[in-house]
Amino acid sequence: MSWGEDLRIPHILLIGDVKSFMVGAIAKDLTDIGYKVTQVLPWVRDVKEVEEKPDIYLVYLDNTNDFSDILFYLDVAALTSSIKVCFIGEKNQVEKAYLTLPAEHVQEVFLRPVNIKLLGERLEAILSVTEAGFESKHILVIDDDGMMLKAIKSWLDSKYKVTIVNSAMSAIKFLASNNNVDLILLDYEMPVTSGPQAFEMLKQDPDTRDIPVMFLTVKSDKESVMKVLSLKPENYLLKTMPPKELVAAIDNFFLTRR
Repeated sequence: MSWGEDLRIPHILLIGDVKSFMVGAIAKDLTDIGYKVTQVLPWVRDVKEVEEKPDIYLVYLDNTNDFSDILFYLDVAALTSSIKVCFIGEKNQVEKAYLTLPAEHVQEVFLRPVNIKLLGERLEAILSVTEAGFESKHILVIDDDGMMLKAIKSWLDSKYKVTIVNSAMSAIKFLASNNNVDLILLDYEMPVTSGPQAFEMLKQDPDTRDIPVMFLTVKSDKESVMKVLSLKPENYLLKTMPPKELVAAIDNFFLTRR
């Protein structure tokens, strides 16, 4: 892996048992493929003492150490800044860690045994998303379900500017004075003005017709999907998708348009 002569080498903070053979092997392998790796114990004090801010916090979970304090620290950090956290561990260890650091704040999970080639590639992909400047992208989410609006906003807030509205007419009013939107996520089924009707209104207005639109839908059967695709949106996203998959679909959309 080459980052180029003029690019800073990405810094991985590997949090785990520094005496563990496996943790040491992962640190060496990541260093060999071009990362700068700092190893620290799963203690808040040690993480705070790291002078260079990490690009990714890579937590190697085990059954010997208590990770609760460091996971709580990372959870708070994820809420207040755009840090990137990944887990390495067994399924039961990851599920336990999620009780302190929710899944929506974890970029990627690598189950043991770890494929170092895949690990390196996935870390590079996460960093490429950061380097893409996604924080400057503005997403408008339109949905009559308040809980869904809040959920999607929480999933996207760490890397995008997100505005939520609960009706098509509210969206039209917002766009009349704020048309610097990079993507619209539009609920397909809404009362009063449906998703397809709102989509038509957006495409007929010269000020909004070029804004990409993705539909949000709960229906995944072939007939429903064909109805959605017949309108020719950029894509459609199932509301039942795991949060990481939904966010990844949006990330990929912006990456392909760079």
